Amino acid sequence: MDWRMRRALRRPTAGLLSLAAAAALAATPALAAGKAQTYDGKSVRVGHGTAHTVVRTDDSGKVVAIGIVLSETALDGLPKATKTKDDFPYLLLMPTKGPRTVVDHAVLNWESQGHPPPHVYDVPHFDFHFYMVSRAQQMAVKFKSEADSGSPAQQPPANLVPAGYIMPPGTAVPQMGAHAVNPAGGEFHGQPFTATFIYGYYDKKLTFVEPMASLAYLKTKPDFAAPVVRPASYSKPGAYPSAYSVKYDAKHKTYSVTLEALE
Repeated sequence: MDWRMRRALRRPTAGLLSLAAAAALAATPALAAGKAQTYDGKSVRVGHGTAHTVVRTDDSGKVVAIGIVLSETALDGLPKATKTKDDFPYLLLMPTKGPRTVVDHAVLNWESQGHPPPHVYDVPHFDFHFYMVSRAQQMAVKFKSEADSGSPAQQPPANLVPAGYIMPPGTAVPQMGAHAVNPAGGEFHGQPFTATFIYGYYDKKLTFVEPMASLAYLKTKPDFAAPVVRPASYSKPGAYPSAYSVKYDAKHKTYSVTLEALE
């Protein structure tokens, strides 16, 4: 047997090892894809703590939740209102890794004195804006006055507005949009404002969804979840929430406001 035949006989073993190694490498992504994942956005300083966005997937890689997480200390040392400023926005970028979602970016607004309407949302609270438009488009939003939200020129098509929601005059905010509220909410009937869900529009398009939660309610360390009334259709294709939650995580000492049951 010459050296050529000896080399030929040795090749199958090496080939089998190579095939096994390749198979192991090929299996690695599949194993990773079969595990639920959490992707975090970059943290931003808020109060004495931080806030960031989060995207969660299930075992199949499908996005099941989009949220904003605040550290426990973020509720302390928040900016105080001045004569010229009482709304403090924090831009929160979406995670750079993981699947893309319908949300382009988020803005956490600390409303140090609340905002209209009186005796409804005029208590210190957070607005959790999840924008479906780009940051540039958001910043280009403008109105002649807050009353523009009641103008026929701003009223979106009925299929974009959830049943029971209205967009009254006085909810048009520059660099945000016109806000549609649910007048059936307890806060409109003498109950203290705790948490609610709002839809936002501009130029007759749905541009953001917005859970809100009062500072006092967050400090109770809630474990709250509720269904979301959905419109018949959306301006931007994608998966939107059928529920949302406001929760405190005692283990990690964090608060989270999350869009859930995405469809």
